[in-house]
Amino acid sequence: MTAPGPTLAYFHGDDSYGLDRAADAVFERLSATEPGLERVRVRGDATSAASLGMQVATAPLFGGGTVVVVVEPGPLLKKAEDRDTLLGLLGTVAPGNALVFLDPVDGSNLPAGGLGALMKAIEKAGGEVRQLKAPKAGQLSGWIEQRARERGIHFGPGAARELTTRIGGFVGEGDIDRRAQVQQAIGELDKLALYRLDGAVSLEDVQALVAEAVPGSAWAFLDAVGLRRVPRALELLDRLLDATPELVILAQLHRRVRELLEVADRLAARETPGSLVQSMKLKPFRAERLVEQARTWTLPELDAALEGLVELDATLRGSPGNPSHEAQRRLAFVLWVGEKIAPARPAYAGKAYQASVAVEPGS
Repeated sequence: MTAPGPTLAYFHGDDSYGLDRAADAVFERLSATEPGLERVRVRGDATSAASLGMQVATAPLFGGGTVVVVVEPGPLLKKAEDRDTLLGLLGTVAPGNALVFLDPVDGSNLPAGGLGALMKAIEKAGGEVRQLKAPKAGQLSGWIEQRARERGIHFGPGAARELTTRIGGFVGEGDIDRRAQVQQAIGELDKLALYRLDGAVSLEDVQALVAEAVPGSAWAFLDAVGLRRVPRALELLDRLLDATPELVILAQLHRRVRELLEVADRLAARETPGSLVQSMKLKPFRAERLVEQARTWTLPELDAALEGLVELDATLRGSPGNPSHEAQRRLAFVLWVGEKIAPARPAYAGKAYQASVAVEPGS
């Protein structure tokens, strides 16, 4: 009996949990008509097109067929002869078997090169091709609540949001790698389910069991500084100071301010933003971000920010005449952010203006 649904599938994207569930769905669909179906999972760098052919090109005579899941198929396509062999294999997958490719990429682009050719060949053969994107900032909380309901987990007030916050769900910067973030969320949900077998998972349960690991929070903080978003920078700074050595944060700040100074200086000398990729050896995305940030500053403001970091360094190291208590060091960071990155306000502005900056929405 020919199994329903596609015998070929290509799933790609940064939702690692979704990729695995998509492969599970293919297996479950085939299992409905193929009793005894087996599943084999292999990495692309640990197999070959010939080996895959031996597993899926022959229809099962006795027992069930085989679903072969290939994770990261890129190595199978590096050489032209290997690519041709793999693409030729697609037309030989026998009824009752399935060949599924999982390509965990960053989610920002469609597969290119040989992977793009594989995707198109599977589409042409009538297989299933789908991109699965991880939930981004503002979406993860709802995603977590949905996965919790699937597992029969009930959240108390604020618990789902706290879990989302602790794994970085509200960090919205585009350069954050979210490929494993949803897997982390699932792991935390399973842990909470075991901890709270009866009743609702409370906010306190999440705080006690889930370690705070905001992905890319250092980059988010530096970007907030570069864009002069004081409330956002202070929020992220508070988290960083709890988990990152002070001198590490200082070194990162020093590097970012120096980069902004160089970019601003080059732009003032009539260099184009595109030329910075070569002159400063930057990736295009990073060059764009630094140009965007540098344009929010003047050169004197960047000089003042850099001088402020020298004073901050003296405070952190406890030089003579400077406090060295933890509370004073934290305050020194806060003062640097408040005094050096806040955009200059008009001379007539008073407390009302300062208050509006402190609660700037969406910063």
